[in-house]
Amino acid sequence: MLTIVAFLVALGVLIAVHEYGHYRVAVACGVKVVRFSIGFGTTLFRWQPRHQKHGQSTEFVIGAFPVGGYVKMLDEREAPVAPGERHLAFNTQPLRSRVAIVAAGPIANLLLAVLLFSALSWYGLQEPKALLGAPVPGSIAAQAGLHGGELVQRAGFADGALTPVRSFDSLTWLLTRGALDQQDVRLELADPGGGAEHVVLLPLSQLPAKQADAQILRRVGLVQPWIRPVIGEVMPGSAAQKSGLREGDVVNAIGATPIYDASQLRNVIRASVQGERPLAQRWQVERNQRTVMLDVTPQAVRDGANWIGKIGAYVGAPPDFVTVRYGPLDGLWHGVSRTWEMSALTLRMMGKMVVGEASLKNLSGPLTIADYAGKSASMGLSEYLAFLALISLSLGVLNLLPLPVLDGGHLMYYLWEGVTGKSVSQAWMERLQRGGVAVLLLMMSIALFNDVTRIFG
Repeated sequence: MLTIVAFLVALGVLIAVHEYGHYRVAVACGVKVVRFSIGFGTTLFRWQPRHQKHGQSTEFVIGAFPVGGYVKMLDEREAPVAPGERHLAFNTQPLRSRVAIVAAGPIANLLLAVLLFSALSWYGLQEPKALLGAPVPGSIAAQAGLHGGELVQRAGFADGALTPVRSFDSLTWLLTRGALDQQDVRLELADPGGGAEHVVLLPLSQLPAKQADAQILRRVGLVQPWIRPVIGEVMPGSAAQKSGLREGDVVNAIGATPIYDASQLRNVIRASVQGERPLAQRWQVERNQRTVMLDVTPQAVRDGANWIGKIGAYVGAPPDFVTVRYGPLDGLWHGVSRTWEMSALTLRMMGKMVVGEASLKNLSGPLTIADYAGKSASMGLSEYLAFLALISLSLGVLNLLPLPVLDGGHLMYYLWEGVTGKSVSQAWMERLQRGGVAVLLLMMSIALFNDVTRIFG
């Protein structure tokens, strides 16, 4: 239920902001708005404010199906217009006014993203500290000599300056951009205990362009922050209890393998089988500031077609968090820059998918969006607002694409009119509309297929 409610609220807010952008600029340009509708189908609510700008008599409507919305303006191409109101029709407005009205919807969504990102920056977010977890074996980070537990103080692209890293989330954002743009990234590291600083180069330019997909951070190797390799709750009768492990034990080594964090510890435990037979291991743990040696034999458990090891105890603890907060101007600039960077990255990713340099599996549809809406809402207001900012940004960018059925397609018509002095003919407009609908339906089908594969596959 929370997922459905969170999804519908997000959809309603983002559509309302988008359509309000069109409405507000249309009124400012002197165009008569006949109806402002959020949703389609049976009308649930209908009202008409008494005090409206001269020449306006807009009817506001909320429909039963909140999957879209529209702003209906006076337009001679849709219905006859009285001679006395012709100057209020959309089609009679100068080119600059029509461009402003059409562009206002996507811009409103982008401005909402800026506002939300800025508000979150001012409020402050609890984010994991930039302590590196154990890298994925064989990944770029592992080959660069990282083993987990390093503190990233500053980072940047190889050809640019290093800037302070506030959290693990800001680091993964930098790594994602570097991987997608095939730019090497430098990390300035210090040991958590205050060891000497040193710089490590991650050659992300070596990543093939076609590997730009949702698993890109696994190929880089830095998937999650450092988590202390501590044993949590031990289940009665489990392999952990039989081996003498206790809650609070910190695992330092298993056999000859040093253990750096909880993620690595889980992987070692899972791999501690040979076929169906569990492998006994010599564990070195720290207990009450003493070193204790234990013989641990995990239980072999079937996981799909494979066998894995389990000890019957919770492994790991919450990561170290830091409050990331900006001042008034810095927070506003952070909101603007984050919106700009994510918009540019989204467009580049779409371009890579078009030319085949990125997987179409990156497209997400309504099922994935609804799933993330529910998850973010359950995590708290800040996470839900961050989700809204991301979806609002995506909606703004999507609507600026030059597809005839979207706002960006209409802007392309106006660009043609501005260059040639002639509007696009009705025949060509109909052909382009059909083509745009076909492309949009194809994108929606791929996104829905990806949703079903991710959630139920």
